[in-house]
Amino acid sequence: MHPYHVIVRPVLSEKSNGVREAQGKYTFIVQKEATKDDIKKAVAALWNVKVQSVHTLLQRGKFKRRGARYSKPVLTKKAVVKLAEGAKLPIFEDQ
Repeated sequence: MHPYHVIVRPVLSEKSNGVREAQGKYTFIVQKEATKDDIKKAVAALWNVKVQSVHTLLQRGKFKRRGARYSKPVLTKKAVVKLAEGAKLPIFEDQ
């Protein structure tokens, strides 16, 4: 996969910012078809950093109800990327 197609967007939440500051782990929403190796190569290629480890998870969406009907939850894939010691991503540090 092309590096620009692997990563959909960064996750900027209170919980992910706390993990980033405490442990140096960055969280991204990625394509469902992307493997850990694809994610590792994409982060290394886009920001010229060394990736130490990648953890992925599938997050199921919540069922929504409107009247008598339910909507299907959207399944998203998240990746938690740990960089080498001292490495930082500028996309998160500018916030």
